[in-house]
Amino acid sequence: MQGKLNEIDIRSILQLIELGQRTGELFVEAHGLAGTGPNREPAPNVVGARSLSGPQQSWFMFFLNGRIIYAGDSSSTLSRLRDYLRRYKTDNAVDWTNVSAIATTNAPEYGYLWTLLEQRVLTPDQGRSIIQSMVQETLFDLLSLHQGSFIFEQGSALAPQLLTLEIAPLVAQIMKQVQEWKQFHPHIQSPDQCPAVAEAEQLRKNLTEASFEALDRWADGKTSLRQMARYLNRDIVTVARAVYPYVRQGAVQLLTTTQAETSHVKQSELIHQAEVPRIVCIDDGATIRATVEQILSRHGYEATSISNPLKALSLVFQLKPDLILCDIAMPELDGYEICAMLRKSTAFRETPIIMLTGKDGFIDRVKARMVGATDYLTKPFGEGELLMLVEKYVGLGSPERPKPDKLLAEALEDGLDINIEGSTSISSIS
Repeated sequence: MQGKLNEIDIRSILQLIELGQRTGELFVEAHGLAGTGPNREPAPNVVGARSLSGPQQSWFMFFLNGRIIYAGDSSSTLSRLRDYLRRYKTDNAVDWTNVSAIATTNAPEYGYLWTLLEQRVLTPDQGRSIIQSMVQETLFDLLSLHQGSFIFEQGSALAPQLLTLEIAPLVAQIMKQVQEWKQFHPHIQSPDQCPAVAEAEQLRKNLTEASFEALDRWADGKTSLRQMARYLNRDIVTVARAVYPYVRQGAVQLLTTTQAETSHVKQSELIHQAEVPRIVCIDDGATIRATVEQILSRHGYEATSISNPLKALSLVFQLKPDLILCDIAMPELDGYEICAMLRKSTAFRETPIIMLTGKDGFIDRVKARMVGATDYLTKPFGEGELLMLVEKYVGLGSPERPKPDKLLAEALEDGLDINIEGSTSISSIS
């Protein structure tokens, strides 16, 4: 079962899954939307199905006999899990956890959660509470979505299961939240906006000292409404309702995620201005490799390409890149296999991996998300599209960077088959 959301909405899709008591997974991808949650506006500068304002969002939901097991967005990072673990003061546990084999490819977050349960860092009740919150958060985004594509694949259930949730009452509950959320428009646009205190004195006059300190603590311009809901174990509407009066008064302003990230990036650049982002491109096509190297080198990145997928894994472990571009269609070892293997290593647990897909690659993108890819780039792509994604995940390049060959020499062991000037098994533009 697959199609477009302008033909059938998420609610109807979930009803079909429930009525048919189906087992499998649902993948949904947003088209041409900026931000998340209701009140989203169409993103500008759309090229094909992609928005130049940021990467497209996508989500997974897993089902067993018409009931929900788990749901989340298809980001390979563990930031959402960390936010939920903060409720129980165990958010640092992810850093020292060696994940088990459970669900590490198509649901890494779920795999880490189960590992924490096995190691008794979390109790079963805490685990169930986190999963239920994750499902509700995902449903809030999906039931607010009107443009996109979906595919449901029947198959074996995500295992093991900590709980299963009945669809109908959960959808009714979240639809009520979606309707209430719309009342905050236009003052609150997205759950990902970050509150910041604008008029402290005005707030002090209207709040008790304890309430002011609580609001001042959370409204730091860096913590989003969604994160606040996770930390406080409240739904997003409850959190938005609490800050809404002060947003209307102008005492609290809402920063977009981009504004908050820009501030963070500027601070990071001051600290790490001497570092050169290292990017590896794994592709058996000489034209793609040369194009990527030239673009990235020109904009201050250290770009290295690998043509042989069999050698890619060992070389990547020695190069330790900040970001990996990986073609899907390659002989002997395809991009899905490479991505899945890298994700099993703690060294590449959260390294951004961007898959290079074909023109009509919706199925490719589904599979890429399942193996833990961070994002994708559709071929052929332009310089702007490539740089947008690279800057999103590793920041700007360094104009005063050292020569790439010197940096590579420090990273690679002696005796590897390297041609710095050419483009054999591995190459780098000087």
